[in-house]
Amino acid sequence: MTDAWQRLAGELARWAPGAATFWWRDDDAVAPSAALDRLLGLGSQPVALAVIPAEMRPELAGYLAGPAGRKVDVLQHGYAHRNYEPPEAKKAELGAARASAAVLEELGRGARLLAAAFGTQALPVLVPPWNRIAEPLIELLPGEGYRGLSTQGPQQTRPPGMASRQRGLLQVNTHVDIVDWRGGRGFIGGEAAINLAVGHLAARRQGRAAAREPTGLLTHHLVLPEAAFDFTAEFLARTAEHPAVQWRAARDIFASGTGFASV
Repeated sequence: MTDAWQRLAGELARWAPGAATFWWRDDDAVAPSAALDRLLGLGSQPVALAVIPAEMRPELAGYLAGPAGRKVDVLQHGYAHRNYEPPEAKKAELGAARASAAVLEELGRGARLLAAAFGTQALPVLVPPWNRIAEPLIELLPGEGYRGLSTQGPQQTRPPGMASRQRGLLQVNTHVDIVDWRGGRGFIGGEAAINLAVGHLAARRQGRAAAREPTGLLTHHLVLPEAAFDFTAEFLARTAEHPAVQWRAARDIFASGTGFASV
């Protein structure tokens, strides 16, 4: 691990003060829990909490209205996190298996639930379950009031270095998913997680990825093992101390030049 932390420090040394931007998204929130308490106590950085509207418990709004939620922005994590794709296809709630009108009606219902529960704390930003969404739906999102979209991994639909804007929608992804989904939902390990962060930072710096897209940390508080919590705390602490690093809130990221307004 020492070598991995040194690689991160070496990459950050190549960045100007405040230029190495990061953001933090945590998915699948539905209710207050010990795991969520622990997550929000790991560091001072702002957190974008992707909430599942249909599964959300009423007490989550009160919890996030208190001290625990002061650094939290709420994003919309689909509607029910339900798979509609055939068995041979990858799981998706917002895939091509259903008519766009039906999907959008459901998403609108979810957006209204979040707006009623969280007010302006809820942003018009969609996080598709399983990070998958059919391209025709993306085309329609701005007309439904969405200003942002967030999935996982390097953006493949735009030439390197171009702004992450598509038809009035700002797409800002995450790049450092610390859960080993293929290996039983464990932790991918500190070295692997740091390598993902260094890889995305280097790609931004070298023009192989959108330079202005913050490097995104992705957590899932409900499934994180002890080692993942420990790593996240150390990652947040080390980056917070570095002069090149600026952790940004989702509210600020998605408000930039998008005509942002709450749902």
